[in-house]
Amino acid sequence: MAIPFSYNVRSARERWSSSLVAVLGIAGTVGVFVAMLALARGFQATLVSSGLPENAIVQRGGAESEMTSIMTVDDLRVVEDTPQVARDGTVPLVSPEVVVIAAIPLRETGTDANVQVRGVTPRVQKVRDNVTLVEGRFIRPGVAEAVIGKGARDAYAGLDLGATVELGAGTWDIVGVFDGHGTAFDSEVWADASVLNGNYDRPPNIYQSITARLRSPDDFEAFEATLAGDPRVNVQALREADYYEGQSQLVTTLIRVLGTLVALVMALGAVFGALNTMYSAVAERAREIAVLRAIGFGGGAIVLSFVVESLLIALVGGVVGCLAVLPVNGITTGTMNWQTFSHLAFAFRITPDLLMAGMVFALFMGLLGGLPPAIRAARANVAHTLRAL
Repeated sequence: MAIPFSYNVRSARERWSSSLVAVLGIAGTVGVFVAMLALARGFQATLVSSGLPENAIVQRGGAESEMTSIMTVDDLRVVEDTPQVARDGTVPLVSPEVVVIAAIPLRETGTDANVQVRGVTPRVQKVRDNVTLVEGRFIRPGVAEAVIGKGARDAYAGLDLGATVELGAGTWDIVGVFDGHGTAFDSEVWADASVLNGNYDRPPNIYQSITARLRSPDDFEAFEATLAGDPRVNVQALREADYYEGQSQLVTTLIRVLGTLVALVMALGAVFGALNTMYSAVAERAREIAVLRAIGFGGGAIVLSFVVESLLIALVGGVVGCLAVLPVNGITTGTMNWQTFSHLAFAFRITPDLLMAGMVFALFMGLLGGLPPAIRAARANVAHTLRAL
């Protein structure tokens, strides 16, 4: 026979002050836990969304990122000639790209941040159609002009339409603003690849990567096999989405580990708060427990009742914590991507599965905080307590 649930509700309400302390402790822990997961999810989603399913990125064999890769014009010609590459008429949809890092001050702090500057050709607009020009115009080939992502414009000082910016040994006119639609490109500056090489004293016709638009996402395996079997090149091909997901792993893992550690430390405090609340309830309700046992409720029913009451408090705390953290969804922040050594702007992303994880975490804290007092209540000496009435 189980004790009615209404008994637990009334009990928690009668001891509202101690219950409130436990609720707030659990709510704060859940809020921090979900916020840190949302931070990691936002960072990862920003990078992963940069890759299109029909795009492949080609780098030097063994390179871990664009920054450690070198591609030549001969490599470019081989990639352009592969039969799996899509074409606009007779022009292969292949974008050879140069990547450099420039120090530009942040608007908020004035301190320098590493901005990724990407050298491109006009073909990049058709290869990466998840990037659209929203203001001004695109760069002209062979001219020291640049276009900037919306995120870069908002984050860095001096990056405004019509302004000039010093990159390397040259001065560049900002002639356009593009929208990367929440991808990593939003935080970048794009310039002409050949001019960028010259301004950074690099040899002409040298690139870091080559992005190819395939005829179909299903052509990737054949494209990869074609390049792997060509003795003229030593390159590796990756699906663009897989490449950017790999670039997110280090920081994503770091945020999750640190966030989990912080949440666990806070969880200890929340569990102790729940323990204190439930032990106080056991002490105050010793006579009630004895009467319940005397009228036929077994030890198992007593344990279940106290655990249910603790879970009820934890459930309320979890809901409060999840509701409190919802306003951070979509807030933009930024951090260094240690795999590319560049600053990346991204937004917190709270999804239903993260909220569910927060609720599960809250109930787990409630279980840890309620089970020991519940066992103590079930083991109470009924006869001794009743004689004291």
